[in-house]
Amino acid sequence: MQSIYALHQKSSDDIEKEEKFLLHSIDSIQDLYLIMLSSLIEIRKKEVVFLETSSKKHLATPEEKNPNRKFVDNAVLQQLEESNSLSIALEKRKINNWTLDDTYILILLNEIKQSALYQKYMVNRKNTYQEDKDFVADVFTEIIAPNEKLYDYLEDNKLTWIDDIPLVNTQIVKQLKQLNEKDEFRVTKLYKDQEDQEFVGNLFRKTVLNEVDLAKEYIDKTPNWDAERIAELDTIILKMAICEFLKFPSIPLKVTINEYLEIAKEYSTPKSSIFINGILDNLIKEFQNENKIQKTGRGLM
Repeated sequence: MQSIYALHQKSSDDIEKEEKFLLHSIDSIQDLYLIMLSSLIEIRKKEVVFLETSSKKHLATPEEKNPNRKFVDNAVLQQLEESNSLSIALEKRKINNWTLDDTYILILLNEIKQSALYQKYMVNRKNTYQEDKDFVADVFTEIIAPNEKLYDYLEDNKLTWIDDIPLVNTQIVKQLKQLNEKDEFRVTKLYKDQEDQEFVGNLFRKTVLNEVDLAKEYIDKTPNWDAERIAELDTIILKMAICEFLKFPSIPLKVTINEYLEIAKEYSTPKSSIFINGILDNLIKEFQNENKIQKTGRGLM
């Protein structure tokens, strides 16, 4: 949607250039995912260094000489650090943000250690896997993900990540909660399969190349609206949804409607989702009466 909108704003017909940027933006989501995951590893490493340095002080206290290591011994944090899948991905994509910008790791570590979550967790020195897992998931959800300084850092790093941060954080929390102590942590793939990957370019191209015809499908279904009065994002959302109805047989109608209504709520005007829902509902009935919708396989669900 944003790439099609960008084409409109630039009054450009360079589809290939915009599609390349679109695919690059999606690919960079994997970097964001790895950066957020690696923050957990780096936070633990910083605390290990802190404990070792404190224990070697000339006038170290008994607590500094024999610290509570429950945090650095957290099984889930160690699981992430020992994951071959994660190590390979970080190396392959050259993710070294926290080596260059470790200030943010120190900020996060400090916030964690000052939190009620940490105080409750560190009451004793005994680790159980479930407690470790719950603690890491809660720390990520309540302290790391909402950190404003981290958000600003990520936004400055890559502007396209603004919309991707909630998606990535949700995926990480989901993975943390599903972890099993017997299994290695495995990095999530960016695309489910080849069809999923091809869908991105296909939807972009089929919408852009058929914009005039797609617009004709809804233009006379809006008697109370002049074409010029419809918000530009709404017209793009309608065209993309109609394109999925007519040209993507494996996508169920309900899935298309639900996805685009959510996009409308997030990016367009307050009343857009109601307007779009009404248009799409009427179009589905019309298309079905005219046998214009041909769904197969998953699309029949």
